[in-house]
Amino acid sequence: MKNSLFFILLACATLSSCSNKTESEDKSAEVDNTPLEEQAVFGTYQGNQVLEYKLTNQNGVEVKVINYGGIITSILTPNKEGVLEDIVLGYDTLSGYLKDSPYFGALIGRYGNRIANGRFELDGEVYVLEQNNNGQHLHGGLVGFDKVFWNIKELSSEDGSALELTYSSKDGEEGYPGELDVKVIYTLTDDNELMVEYEAETSKMTVVNLTQHTYFNLTGNVKGDILGHHLKLEADGFLPVDENLIPTGEIQPVKGSPFDFMSEEVIGKRINNDDQQLTYGMGYDHCWVLNPADSLKLAATLYEPTSGRVMEVFTTEPGIQFYSGNFLDGSLIGKDGVKYAHRTGLCLETQHFPDSPNQPQFPTVVLNPDEIYRSKSVYKFSVK
Repeated sequence: MKNSLFFILLACATLSSCSNKTESEDKSAEVDNTPLEEQAVFGTYQGNQVLEYKLTNQNGVEVKVINYGGIITSILTPNKEGVLEDIVLGYDTLSGYLKDSPYFGALIGRYGNRIANGRFELDGEVYVLEQNNNGQHLHGGLVGFDKVFWNIKELSSEDGSALELTYSSKDGEEGYPGELDVKVIYTLTDDNELMVEYEAETSKMTVVNLTQHTYFNLTGNVKGDILGHHLKLEADGFLPVDENLIPTGEIQPVKGSPFDFMSEEVIGKRINNDDQQLTYGMGYDHCWVLNPADSLKLAATLYEPTSGRVMEVFTTEPGIQFYSGNFLDGSLIGKDGVKYAHRTGLCLETQHFPDSPNQPQFPTVVLNPDEIYRSKSVYKFSVK
């Protein structure tokens, strides 16, 4: 059976362009809103229609994406009995993503994770960014890539059903230098792989660190928390942080600590240990330093025993941020009316290291006008 790509229009009206007003005044994007065959209403934002696209493969695996924030709203995968269920957190309607979303499913940029004090120096000039997290800059600022409209189009791909998302970030947006043209490709293969490929080009020297912020729960339809999930990370070191979750600059060995996931471990086994780093993060909210490789490499393996679901994460990035949903507290009502309680979802964000613009010993995140930023991550789903 050939891969199929279904589109769902999430508004009745057709607009020739899509530009945010008020808080997103300078973050407009020319969005192709050509009507498609199947129509459904997901929501509208400040007069702009929001579109939802659905990727499917021959195994029934399904991935839905909206053009607001490039958000992955759902991923359906089978459990060991073959029952398809949703394995990501999110909302049934757009209003949740607009009001109370801790980056559920979103594309993150220009800089994933934190930059200390919202500032950095580049080529002798100091750049001041939005401080949106306890005096720090987090995930691109007040209106990062998670809160803008992306152009989305079907892409012809030999690998499977694919969507190409593009966005042009203006020079000075959220304080960053250079006009940045970004392209992200989501591809769903018949091997049950969701491939995420990133590219970016800039008009002047800047910093870039793109990632994807989906919250996973492999129980399916959030039947419980993630503490019983098993995790293996291909990393023998992690980045310790200070009380503001900014890396101290050192790489600390994981051996003998609660951060050792080099062998498969149950996430909840040591998450409440008396450990200063766990106290700072309120659990796991740290970047692991991946074992070096010249190309795509296995970074993490997540397994949930009751469903039998397995997710492997591959990446070209040097780090992976494991966040154990510590700030979820039951106040957010998600899909099907489910309360997202403490640690009901986890993130595995492939990325460069936090605060790299201020830490010269870390791998560089500088992008020059004559260069192309490229990154690739793959999420492979299976059962055992």
